[in-house]
Amino acid sequence: MWAFDDSGRSPDFASVGAAMNSNTLKYKGQIGSIEHDLDRGLLYGKLLFINDLVTYEAENLRNLEQEFQVSVDDYLADCAEMGIEPNKPFKGSFNIRIGRDLHRKLAIKAANEGLGLNEAVLRAVEGFVMRTDNH
Repeated sequence: MWAFDDSGRSPDFASVGAAMNSNTLKYKGQIGSIEHDLDRGLLYGKLLFINDLVTYEAENLRNLEQEFQVSVDDYLADCAEMGIEPNKPFKGSFNIRIGRDLHRKLAIKAANEGLGLNEAVLRAVEGFVMRTDNH
């Protein structure tokens, strides 16, 4: 899944400056995706959770990180120059599609526990987020 350097070795993740996991890069409060194009032999990504489209690409992970950081720096500078907020605001609500059977099971379990659907979903999402944040 990861690009290799010219020597054929996988990159030394400890030496890469931006915080990352297997799917995202983080720098200056911004989050970017890591994708791959096997046909072109490239890694690429885009800044996530912003109102604009900002992309970057490179041939290996180390260069992708550098391009990501340049893209973040440029994006933040452009936002400051234009006087706009760089991060896409979250409303705190969203629609989900879970299928009829799961919807029914959720409604029954929530009712059995004296909860509304929103509270049941909130608890499930909080559990998911806390579980993934602790890894």
